Amino acid sequence: MNLTAALESARSSLMASGIQSSVISRNIAGASATGYSRKIAVLDNLPGTGVYVAAIQRAASSGLYNNVLIATSSSAQQSAIYDGLQKIAAATVDDPQLNQSPTAQLSALKQALQQYANAPDNTTLAQAAVTSAKDMATALNQATQTVQSVRSGADADMKTSVQNINRLLSQFQTVNTAIVKGTISGDDITDYLDQRDSIVSQMSQELGVTMSIRTNGDAALYTDSGAVLFDKTARAVSFTPTTAYTAGTTGNAVYVDGVPVTGANSVMPLKSGKLAGLAQLRDQSTVTYQSQLDEVARGLINTFRESDQSGAALPDVPGLFTYPGSPAMPASATVSVGLAGLISVAASVDPAQGGNPNLLRDGAISGSVAYQYNTAGNGGYSARLQQLIGGMDASQPFDATTQGKPNGSLIDFASSSTSWIENQRKTADSNVTYQKTLLDRSTAALSNVSGVNMDDEMSLMLQVERTYSASSKIISTVDQMLQSLLAAVGN
Repeated sequence: MNLTAALESARSSLMASGIQSSVISRNIAGASATGYSRKIAVLDNLPGTGVYVAAIQRAASSGLYNNVLIATSSSAQQSAIYDGLQKIAAATVDDPQLNQSPTAQLSALKQALQQYANAPDNTTLAQAAVTSAKDMATALNQATQTVQSVRSGADADMKTSVQNINRLLSQFQTVNTAIVKGTISGDDITDYLDQRDSIVSQMSQELGVTMSIRTNGDAALYTDSGAVLFDKTARAVSFTPTTAYTAGTTGNAVYVDGVPVTGANSVMPLKSGKLAGLAQLRDQSTVTYQSQLDEVARGLINTFRESDQSGAALPDVPGLFTYPGSPAMPASATVSVGLAGLISVAASVDPAQGGNPNLLRDGAISGSVAYQYNTAGNGGYSARLQQLIGGMDASQPFDATTQGKPNGSLIDFASSSTSWIENQRKTADSNVTYQKTLLDRSTAALSNVSGVNMDDEMSLMLQVERTYSASSKIISTVDQMLQSLLAAVGN
């Protein structure tokens, strides 16, 4: 090797070392930044020119990255479901000492009726039984409010989620364009690639998403059901929120480029992500539980109904428990949507409304003497009270679509409803724990491949410094040799 070649080789080594040092400094600075991946200066050499930096690449694994996206979406979905069910369970079935559940309220009502039946001439016990009935109705009313509040909250969160998705799609389009331009011009695009992956990771929290890489680094985005989110341009994700929810309200669907991806009419339903979890909570779990509450209310009206005692074959009418559809009885074994939010104690038996609590013993709560059981006005009459107590234990049909016990006593059905919502919550809790564990492990595996290890970076920096020092020494030596040679020629 002549002196010129040695000088050129050392010079190129210095330049490469400088770039390597810059890349290592980037890695050290970005070590704690979310979404940053380790950058690598790829070296190459050509005969006679020495080493040079051929490209700057980033440490990445598409397979591990996809696993993180899937785990993130699944975890967000289960968390959304669990959070909603937790609110419902906490307000309607938790802490038995507070008698919040329909089952506890029914048991308290039955006990109050039994005490009244043991002393039917005791007005205080009659008032206590009516008060227990009012507590029962209030519990169903409040449970309905809780369920619809959770549905309304889920709907509002869906609006926020859709806004986040559209914002992220706009950011994705900007960064994706920069990547394509940078790839064509040969620029360093590794930071842009990190930004794009970070945007997609954030998007995966909102809905299941997959990314396909094409020519010149261009990317396309799809939902986990196949709907196009981005292909050259961002597709519109739209949703019209519902401001108020009642038991009969049906929430609107989310659309991706005009295609429904949530709701009963969805042709490409989302499979994971917060948006999918919120839609499931709003349209399925809460609707089923509301139907169960409505059936408990219907069962109460049916159990405490009054029958014609005059022999005129008059139809049954609501008694202690009534609703706006009175005097007609709700259809048997059929959910009367929203009934749990409308049920109340008849004013004629409620002392707070000027009513007579002893009508619970005597009958004719509906106001017609044809439905009077204690026709003799006997203060010790308890047959009607015993009949009501027996009715609470008697089997009756319930709507099978509610996923509660289709045949059994009112207390049995209420118990099955409590068990159902508790099982739903526990299942969601288990799923959340599992998915979070899976996400942690997937994230750790990706970090091991693409993350920055400070010890490795410092060790590499020392190697680069040694190379830089050696190249500098070669240049210095060649310079001295050239000076000596020129001096000898001059002499």
